[in-house]
Amino acid sequence: MTTAITREELPVWTRYIYEISGIHLDDSKGYLVETRLSGLLRESGAASFSELFFKVRADGTSKLRSKVIEAITTNETSFFRDTSPFDLLRHKLIPDLIDRRNANGARVPIRIWSAACSTGQEAYSTAIVLKELLGDLARYDIRIMGTDISNKVVAQASYGEYGRLELERGLPPESLARHFMASGDRWKVRDEIRALATFRTMNLLEPFSFPNPFDIIFCRNVAIYFTEADKTRLYRNLIRYLAKDGCLIIGSTESISGLCPELEPKRYLRSVFYQWKNQA
Repeated sequence: MTTAITREELPVWTRYIYEISGIHLDDSKGYLVETRLSGLLRESGAASFSELFFKVRADGTSKLRSKVIEAITTNETSFFRDTSPFDLLRHKLIPDLIDRRNANGARVPIRIWSAACSTGQEAYSTAIVLKELLGDLARYDIRIMGTDISNKVVAQASYGEYGRLELERGLPPESLARHFMASGDRWKVRDEIRALATFRTMNLLEPFSFPNPFDIIFCRNVAIYFTEADKTRLYRNLIRYLAKDGCLIIGSTESISGLCPELEPKRYLRSVFYQWKNQA
């Protein structure tokens, strides 16, 4: 029999979820909290959601806290998800970037951040675009950073191994043959693609730092879970590390109008991206 979350327990949990992840859940999300945490409730041996809450708060290792984040966060993703951003990379952003930086013949630096990378498909899709577009990668200094709030998905992204169903969601068959190798009944990203990306756990609403700015930042379909104040905090955290000629790519249904007046939207084909104002 499934344990139900009570009216008194729900606000305790929604406040805690907001505290650790920035995800805002109102009173109408009781069923979501209940279903997402039911597995952890059983695993922990707790008899109620109140008891589970106390177990989580008392866990000095933070392992239960991490499991709450993993249960609550939505890790819906796929290779080349919403193909427009990758067409934008291939046909506009990367060629323009190389044209601006290829004058002295040195290796061209390319810095890309997948700010909510989930299990890595966005970062590896980006790496595949770069490999197919540029060919000999020795001429370029490419670094792709993937970050996510969930330790579990970051670990999977770092390993770079996927099942057949994960690969069939968006990955062209020719890309599978070219950029992956069989590993039992799963497929692993080939080393030259894997070497382009690094991954780390990060909460985008908390203070963080990087040594260098990014040319392209992906942060798609993240802010939809945040309050307006936290959306502003999110984008302000991101654009601190956006290069002066860099581009921010967000979800197709999202907008930063009024949140970051320093940036302006630009269109290419079916895509919208944001740059600092007064860019050519």
